[in-house]
Amino acid sequence: MSFSEAVNTVLKQKYATFSGRARRSEYWFFTLASILISIVATIILVVGLVAGQDAPAIAVIGGIIYAVISLGMFIPSLAVFVRRLHDTGRTGWWILLGIVPFGSLVLLVFTVLDSEPGSNAYGPSPKGLDAGYGQPGYAQA
Repeated sequence: MSFSEAVNTVLKQKYATFSGRARRSEYWFFTLASILISIVATIILVVGLVAGQDAPAIAVIGGIIYAVISLGMFIPSLAVFVRRLHDTGRTGWWILLGIVPFGSLVLLVFTVLDSEPGSNAYGPSPKGLDAGYGQPGYAQA
């Protein structure tokens, strides 16, 4: 999955879809896009605050733009993270591990793990491969 496909899938097709599975490429490309969008939003906020010293309305507009972008990215970021956990065979409730010290490190490891091969409780593999394909001991007919 390419960068643009991943961003399009998460923002347009699966904006608030918490069911199903997300491949590593979908998750990490969207995470990169989210970071870049956050940087742009922060620059807009800082420019608004600096320019707002002379015109407070600009600071308010910069703050509103930042808030809208941040809130708009929250749900799809959460949804793709849950789908990524599903792809590794874990429930989305594992996301709560992030509130525990060092829990974010464990969640990071989960996001870099390979997909669970074949179908699991959360749906078919997004890789579109048969169960066991590419696994040791798997022989093609």
